[in-house]
Amino acid sequence: MNKIMFQNYGTQSNWVNGKYHPSYSKKTISIISPYFGKEIATIPESNFADLDFAVKNAQAAFPAWSGLNIRDRAEVMFNLKSIIENNLDEMAELIALDNGKTVADAKGSILRGKEVVEFATSLPSMLRGDSSPVGSGITCTMTQEPLGVVAGITPFNFPAMVPLWMIPLAITTGNCFILKPSEQTPLSTFKLAEYLKEAGLPDGVFNIVNGAREVVEGICDHPDIKAVAFVGSSTVAKIVYARSAANGKRAICLGGAKNHMIVVPDADQDSTAKGLLASSMGSAGQRCMAASVAVGVANIDPIIDQLVEEARNYKLGVDMGTIVSKAALDRITNYIDEAEKMGAKILIDGRNATPPEGYENGYWLGATILDHVEPDWPSATDEIFGPVLSIIRKDNLEDAMQVENGNQYGNAAAVFTTSGQVAKTISESASAGMIGINIGVPVPREPYSFGGWNESKYGHGDITGKSGVDFWTNLKKVTARWPESTEAWKKYF
Repeated sequence: MNKIMFQNYGTQSNWVNGKYHPSYSKKTISIISPYFGKEIATIPESNFADLDFAVKNAQAAFPAWSGLNIRDRAEVMFNLKSIIENNLDEMAELIALDNGKTVADAKGSILRGKEVVEFATSLPSMLRGDSSPVGSGITCTMTQEPLGVVAGITPFNFPAMVPLWMIPLAITTGNCFILKPSEQTPLSTFKLAEYLKEAGLPDGVFNIVNGAREVVEGICDHPDIKAVAFVGSSTVAKIVYARSAANGKRAICLGGAKNHMIVVPDADQDSTAKGLLASSMGSAGQRCMAASVAVGVANIDPIIDQLVEEARNYKLGVDMGTIVSKAALDRITNYIDEAEKMGAKILIDGRNATPPEGYENGYWLGATILDHVEPDWPSATDEIFGPVLSIIRKDNLEDAMQVENGNQYGNAAAVFTTSGQVAKTISESASAGMIGINIGVPVPREPYSFGGWNESKYGHGDITGKSGVDFWTNLKKVTARWPESTEAWKKYF
């Protein structure tokens, strides 16, 4: 495994108007590294005054930034892309220390976020506007205009990638941005702020306000914040959406998931077993795209047998990082305990996994596979957000689809099969926004947008791709009528 070095970053501040700025609040939040179970930094538990200060600076920066030609704004994204590439190791190691990912996993998440930076560089071509004659002497023109000051609230599990889903599109379209990162994993966002400044972003266009509930509520309520993007649990997503909308804001709030992988007997055994494991255990299961339920149709025992063998070779610290906190570890372990009491067969048990040497005080849980789980058990219905795969057995495809579509969420669904007809049936009937065929984590690549259905998303549209551009802009339509020649005009000819 890549060696994770302990480092204490001391007391951190907010980032406002292009520099670190102390909080008006005296409260602080301790940042604990999941690898060591020790404090690595403290951040301010900011209050509304901190948020308001950031908003005022963003408002001051907005006229000049939005007035720039979009090619000049996109130039910052070209520069940011190179800076991220040149500092990939630095940011990945910081994310690992802060979040508990492996360095390899952290690098992959940064590169996924960089795709949105690259997409943002194409906006000068995309946002050229549209104009056409609609009648005799009448022309309609449509442009996409920035909203003003906007905000993003991001989760612990992808502390750089999710901000990079929001920031490039929001600021390249001309907005000024307030970021409230997770109070568990904020450190990499400071690097993003420094990289953006190095890339040439004017002061005040991007700001960070650390904190917890008071800052989130302030973002929802502040009259000068025009739009809010949120990624986190469905419970909080629903609250943020409702509160923001009640205050007249545009909001898109992505929540949780319980993603299902339907496995039929004709599936390729080797690729399916590997796919099930990677989909359920990647990022230690701490992602909204984790495929945490496998629905086996008829006899898939050979696939399950290989899955278990593959899982036995999974190494902590190499193939999978830590759980983000002691509280999260206890919560996940309780789900395993409960499923065992209810009658689940534990094919592989991660509760007693041995931590890597030197990281014995970290929050570790090995890959865990539960077989013969019933669809209404908590392990099959709740978003566990850990490296736990529940296997449900069904006799036919129709019953398997009832399990998938009976779940309240709608982020993703997948099918493993070599049958085109089976794949077509699942992709057409699954009630989810993202579908995988022999792909367990069907995250679209830019310019295709990311977003689920049902209780996995509150608000209209998606958070990346063209849909994300639309979210951060308003349409302006100009209808012009030019009269035919007049005597005054004729004198020039």
